[in-house]
Amino acid sequence: MAARTGQVRIIGGKWKRRKLRFPVVSGLRPTPSRLRETTFAWLRGSIEGARCLDLCAGSGAMGVESLSRGAEFVDFVEQDRRACGALRASLEEFAVENARIWSLDARRFVKLAAEREDAWDIVFFDPPFASALLSMLIPDILRLLASQDSCLCVEHSKHAEFPDGPWQQLRGSTSGDTSMRLIARPNVRVSLY
Repeated sequence: MAARTGQVRIIGGKWKRRKLRFPVVSGLRPTPSRLRETTFAWLRGSIEGARCLDLCAGSGAMGVESLSRGAEFVDFVEQDRRACGALRASLEEFAVENARIWSLDARRFVKLAAEREDAWDIVFFDPPFASALLSMLIPDILRLLASQDSCLCVEHSKHAEFPDGPWQQLRGSTSGDTSMRLIARPNVRVSLY
């Protein structure tokens, strides 16, 4: 019996209207189109040439959307092997060479990235809604931002209590059951948004 698959359409850039296919697995839910449109409107002056991290990538929609709009490079991190395989197939179909896929747990990846002193301009973080990763990892992810103009886009259930912490919220929006927040380190002047 064949595995069930879903698909999500790229909404902007050079791959506009092309589709990403992904396995239908528990907890994997692509970012709704309306929230992707809103998020990339917020980031419009920052995506071109950016180094991005798509953490808990799932379908890879946020990272592929970034590449479609001119990001320099994207690291995709996803622990589900089937999702990684589908994402790898999509990147091959789109002839993407400026991306890497990491089949790792998000906590492990963030720890390794900190040890290597890796940094990104934009991080997309969409942990499973039922997990505790939202409050666990945000402080560590903020330390992976490359500069004061870097930001973290966090997707979460609108019913979840967003953790308090040492960061500033730049923007926020909700569509259906999903919320997106654009946050940055505390006490920095973010000029690009």
